[in-house]
Amino acid sequence: MIRSLLMVGVVLALGAPAAMAQTATPLLAYADENGFLDVQALTCAQLAGTYQQDADALTAWYGGWYNGLAKKHFYDVKKSKEAEHEVIVYCKAHLDKKIIDAIAVVFKDERAKLGIDMN
Repeated sequence: MIRSLLMVGVVLALGAPAAMAQTATPLLAYADENGFLDVQALTCAQLAGTYQQDADALTAWYGGWYNGLAKKHFYDVKKSKEAEHEVIVYCKAHLDKKIIDAIAVVFKDERAKLGIDMN
């Protein structure tokens, strides 16, 4: 009896994480027929639901895009990772928002913490 209960416990313990895991969707699933992503149309749900390496690549791309717009040519690895984390946290709480809107919120909050007034 004890042996049976132990076996049931082991099976449940090993099977529970697999049952709770959700299948991620690769970003390529959102690409057009030429393989391009419309980065201004991607949603937080798509970012939150993709593989970590896809999320990393996408947030790095956005970082380069914004740095290019600001005519900056430096990459702050620490700040980039922190911003990526904040965007993903925001996106998980606001799945209906677009990623570019999430980035704007995170950047605005970061600037406010630093005392930078944005008009």
